[in-house]
Amino acid sequence: MAPFCTAHRALAALREDLAGEVLAPGDAGYDDARAVFNARIDRRPAVIARCTHAADVVRAVRFGRELDLRIAVRGGGHGVAGTALGDGALVVDLRRMHRVAVDPPAEAVRVEGGATMRHLDRATQPYGLATTGARASTTGVAGFVLGGGTGWLDRAFGLAADNLLGIELVTADAERVHANADENPELFWALHGGGGNFGIATALTLELHELPRFSVVLLLCPPASGPAAVRAFRDVVRGGPDALGGAVLYLTGPPVDFVPRERVGTLLCAVLLTYAGGADELRTLAAPLLALPHLAELAGDLPYADAQCLFDAPPGLRGHWSAECLTGLPEEAVDAFCARADTMPVPTGSRHTLFPQGGAVAAGPHEYPLAHRDAAFTAHPSAAWADPADDERAADWVREVRAALRPWSTGDVPLNLVGDEGPERVRAGLGAGNTLRLEKVKRRYDPDNVFRFNHNIRPV
Repeated sequence: MAPFCTAHRALAALREDLAGEVLAPGDAGYDDARAVFNARIDRRPAVIARCTHAADVVRAVRFGRELDLRIAVRGGGHGVAGTALGDGALVVDLRRMHRVAVDPPAEAVRVEGGATMRHLDRATQPYGLATTGARASTTGVAGFVLGGGTGWLDRAFGLAADNLLGIELVTADAERVHANADENPELFWALHGGGGNFGIATALTLELHELPRFSVVLLLCPPASGPAAVRAFRDVVRGGPDALGGAVLYLTGPPVDFVPRERVGTLLCAVLLTYAGGADELRTLAAPLLALPHLAELAGDLPYADAQCLFDAPPGLRGHWSAECLTGLPEEAVDAFCARADTMPVPTGSRHTLFPQGGAVAAGPHEYPLAHRDAAFTAHPSAAWADPADDERAADWVREVRAALRPWSTGDVPLNLVGDEGPERVRAGLGAGNTLRLEKVKRRYDPDNVFRFNHNIRPV
């Protein structure tokens, strides 16, 4: 850490040079700027640099290196471990950098590093184009893509990282670097799953796909019907085309018109089928599910950008979540998954989710450090609650789900869906054979491990 007088002068210079805003403890807006999606995270950075363009990012990194500060990067701020912040660190806040430029003839889009899925999807939708996004509109694009990225369209279009065409990065030396299949190819490889370990992504270029129609079938069932619903969902997706996706999830009935009034605040089982096509075809595919007894039904064409908002969760809740990749979904695994719904904290914002893989996920490029690609299903227990007194109860439930499903686990990890679960889980997410190669890339681009607020890869 630099002496106080040096730090004071450097901070004053940063305030002068940055086109964006610089916040330090005691400044108006500092507390709002350090709030992230998970309300359990309460960290006090030394400086928050709210950048407006890539030159601001370069200047902020130089400031951080001059004062020997650890550097955290904030995009969407959705990570459960709160890695967008660090006590006593410099936070490079990209949220003002959210411009999206669509190139319809090239079927590509350039997205700035602070954009969320809402920015991306609303920009591409008028052209009938889309790419694999998260399952919430408020997720940051950059962190999602660099960590792999699974969403409603992954069975049709592959993981988000599979659609990465190029990236603009600011390294730990405050250098601006481009990476694609031809330029800095080893770095480009590492960014397909290696996350923010190698620099700050100021912009990404993504491949787009034609998506003139998108449709959904959403059923609400009583929890007792959950096992039958999971089995029917499993069989429908397994026998359907790659354009078919979705999830089964247990959740607290929200206070919306779609939910029967007497079911609001109670445990429900929701079955969602998504389809990169029209509603008539989807209804035919969904026939076995529609035949099940259910409390409510929503079916039809729905713009993809709107579908991305279906399960948006409000900020300000406390959270803990994880994931377990499954080799398959035999009858015993279905029963184990559904039984864990009985102990899920309700009423809260918690969700007990199961989504399929396969399709373009399994057929995608296996050379990337995304070890979970060959899983058949992924279970994603996500606890969200308001009262700090429930912290242990909620976190224990997430751990119980993982333990119950471990007999069918592949051992792999989709790192986007987990918090800080230790270096072994990071290696499981990247793949044992890829870890050494990634460490060498880390040594080249960040030998001092400046970017350590992430699923950290240490330099060799």
